[in-house]
Amino acid sequence: MINVLFFAGLAEKTGQREIQLEHIAGSTVEQLKEKLMQEYPQAKAEMSQAMIAVNEEYAEKTDTLQERDTVAFIPPVSGG
Repeated sequence: MINVLFFAGLAEKTGQREIQLEHIAGSTVEQLKEKLMQEYPQAKAEMSQAMIAVNEEYAEKTDTLQERDTVAFIPPVSGG
């Protein structure tokens, strides 16, 4: 099982702060992102620009997910 965390606007758009996904281990970060953009089309714009961390380290889109990983989607932050 993979634990997925959504922060800020992504949590609002998806209506979830955290979800668990089965049968995702072995997928790449990019494949997970594509799956989630299909599942939550209302969050697609923010998700496409989000930084992604796996186990508290920023991840590359080609990184492979392992069982018990925690993946965090962190949307861009603006302010001034």
